[in-house]
Amino acid sequence: MRLLPIPGVHRPRSDTWLLADALRAQKPAGSSVVDLCSGSGALAIAAARAGAKRVLAVDVSLRATLATRANARLNGCRVDVRRGDLFGVLDDERFDLIVCNPPYVPAATDALPRHRATTPLDGGRDGRAIIDRVCREAPPRMSERGTLLLVHSSVCGVQATCEALREHGLAPEVLARVQGPLGPVLSRRAPMLKARGLLGEREDEELVAIRAPRAA
Repeated sequence: MRLLPIPGVHRPRSDTWLLADALRAQKPAGSSVVDLCSGSGALAIAAARAGAKRVLAVDVSLRATLATRANARLNGCRVDVRRGDLFGVLDDERFDLIVCNPPYVPAATDALPRHRATTPLDGGRDGRAIIDRVCREAPPRMSERGTLLLVHSSVCGVQATCEALREHGLAPEVLARVQGPLGPVLSRRAPMLKARGLLGEREDEELVAIRAPRAA
């Protein structure tokens, strides 16, 4: 996959590729897929290359939508791109697969940023501002055979995500966990995270990919 390094657009990191692996494992050929918080469009492109019959990418950032369009063309993929706030631009559409790598870095305040440098990162004081919305708002947008794929850091609380998904009628399972040191942003915020009880003495984290189909 080739991706243009576009200023102001968050470049894919290990969490993106972890979710891309989970996406491909779902064998999305012939399905409809929406990539929320699409950024560079890497996940939307991965879905298209895996044979999805329809792929929609959504991001609140204008630069991200332009990047997704450019990268889709660069990779010879057909991706519909819309600018908007999560599910607000989906009308009454439902999808077989919803994938999301949301902003999940705990921040100083609950106010979500508008500056392009922090929009793809900050997720409120506990990092869950967007995560909780996705858990709540995804089920009505899923087809009868729909599945949600979500990735975030263990700093945000994996159990909290699983409980929220169950509360809204889904059956979550952790597909993958990757242990590693804190990234640069979380490292800079480590004192704040420790003060809030979000981080232990060891300065490391797990990236966790979660799959959540409808509960039987």
